[in-house]
Amino acid sequence: MNTVTVAELRQNPTPVLEAVEHGETFVVTRYRKEIARLVPPARRRRVTAAEAMSVYERAPLSDRSWSEEVARERAAELARDPWDRA
Repeated sequence: MNTVTVAELRQNPTPVLEAVEHGETFVVTRYRKEIARLVPPARRRRVTAAEAMSVYERAPLSDRSWSEEVARERAAELARDPWDRA
């Protein structure tokens, strides 16, 4: 892990940020005490259609009872008069 002071980072941030962009981590110090860490962002990986389908198939919502419940609730809401104050 690399170390950079606040003063160094303030004077010339480009090389440090480029190194972070390429996967390196930096500890930012002030008066020899760590005050921050610069880390590269977590990279998202692409998910294939087959991987997505396997997740959906294993999900607990695959039994369709939830869609019937939503339809009943929606029908009850649509049947209610929105202007009725009862």
